[in-house]
Amino acid sequence: MNADNDRFMRLPEVMRVTGMCRSTIYAKMADGAFPAQVKLSINCVAWRGSDISGWMENPMAWAHAA
Repeated sequence: MNADNDRFMRLPEVMRVTGMCRSTIYAKMADGAFPAQVKLSINCVAWRGSDISGWMENPMAWAHAA
């Protein structure tokens, strides 16, 4: 996914695309091994689709690339 077509993905979609559960996603974020979420408003967060795509291309290298 390129930056021109980038979009925000909410947690259910991130879970579906990655195949990971909520707790695993947040644990990996805490370890720096998964893309950080973006705060859209007081009660709303999402992930950039390009970040998720980049992570999926090489999950083991994400912590080193960030």
